[in-house]
Amino acid sequence: IRRPPRSTLFPYTTLFRSEAKEALRKAGATVTDSVSKKTDFLIVGEDAGSKLDKATKLGIKTLTEPEFLQMLES
Repeated sequence: IRRPPRSTLFPYTTLFRSEAKEALRKAGATVTDSVSKKTDFLIVGEDAGSKLDKATKLGIKTLTEPEFLQMLES
């Protein structure tokens, strides 16, 4: 991760949330469970629901699981 997100959420389908959170923390990111104007990225699955709605309203970048994994590898 070039610029670790300050705040990231994890509505996942195949990657366990705990694994995703641990990977982000190891990369230096701060992980939270809510969307706010301080959130840099929202990682979305199939049914992201109201968190995706809020992120969209706030202009927060969303990542799919494959995009997230690619970001971790770079």
